[in-house]
Amino acid sequence: MKVSPTTSTERIISLDILRGFAILGILIMNIQSMSMISAAYLNPAAYGDMTGINKIAWIVSHLLADSKFLSIFSILFGAGVILFTDRLNEKGVNSIGVHYRRTFWLLIIGLLHAYMLWYGDILVTYALSALWIVLLRKKKPKTLFIAGAVIFSVASVLFLLTGFSIPYMPEASKLGMMKGWLPSAEAISREMNLYTGSYLSQMEIRIPKTIKMQTFLYFYYFGWRTSGLMLIGMALYKSGILSAQKSKLYYIKMTLTGLVLGYLIVGFGLFKNFAHNFSMEYSFFFGSQFNNWGSLLVSLGYIGLVILLIKSYKKGWLAISLQAVGQMALSNYLIQTIICTFIFYGHGFGLFGKVDRWQQILIVFSIWILQLIISPLWIKYFKFGPFEWLWRSLTYWNFQTIKRVAD
Repeated sequence: MKVSPTTSTERIISLDILRGFAILGILIMNIQSMSMISAAYLNPAAYGDMTGINKIAWIVSHLLADSKFLSIFSILFGAGVILFTDRLNEKGVNSIGVHYRRTFWLLIIGLLHAYMLWYGDILVTYALSALWIVLLRKKKPKTLFIAGAVIFSVASVLFLLTGFSIPYMPEASKLGMMKGWLPSAEAISREMNLYTGSYLSQMEIRIPKTIKMQTFLYFYYFGWRTSGLMLIGMALYKSGILSAQKSKLYYIKMTLTGLVLGYLIVGFGLFKNFAHNFSMEYSFFFGSQFNNWGSLLVSLGYIGLVILLIKSYKKGWLAISLQAVGQMALSNYLIQTIICTFIFYGHGFGLFGKVDRWQQILIVFSIWILQLIISPLWIKYFKFGPFEWLWRSLTYWNFQTIKRVAD
């Protein structure tokens, strides 16, 4: 039996709009990683001006975006696993086989993205987690939610245990961690020179960082957090929450609870980090946990808020544009990297380390406008984004028809 991808009439509008919302939002944080030294992403005191408008830009981006949009995207990926396998099962197809083929090609795309352009790639993490979370797809929502919360918490446990063990660590180990948290002037200069140099010179720093992201950091942090969020996403999808099946009152409560509690937790953690002057011993291992958990609540609040807006303004320009952005989320994600690395790295304009935080936000807004305009125009004439077309063609073992025709 010939297997074909989801048609436009089979798509769930709320998932596409949420995905578009998330893919635009993650750029707020990703641009910091692509435009400044890696340490500045976690520790704002490591590099750059942190006064006046730059300080405000960092605080606002931390409160509104740090880990929030990425959490939504991970939740939606988990929901997508169930949606994908269920629809294949309805067609009488062995969904697991196709899922693993789809995941394999996502892994390949992620590896190419990470090693050729940007070490901060999340696709490899998604592919690795997708290899096993699919095995739990038939569990009840309550089981999935509990399992997701437990797995999500493992990363926090590892961080806290490491933090408590710092006083007993050898000095060499503490010094090594400090170099990553607050690099020396020589290390900063080296990173800037490599990224603003030739494309090949960038590999000297990109490859080691990518390997670390996909090995140690996956098992220490990203794998646990992402897998937990995916399972929570499965639970939310099975409960009808992500497909906008609940009442407006339900989403109002979800929005208020998530945003109020989430921002209180994140805000308190931010206050404590400033009080500790972003010291590695406190901020990295203990202070980071407020945002880690608060961001989960905020992301649920965002989901509730977006679905509320969908119920009222589903046919509005912004909703239609976000839906298109979400339909070609993979393409938009990769295009964001292509644009930003060209702006900041040496094979392009070479502005790495030279753009203030508030100026980064202006670039983010510009890319948002570009993608909100181009995405619906593209979807008007084509069924998939260019990278979605490639991914689907590889998944289904045949070239998909990309030009739009009536479904």
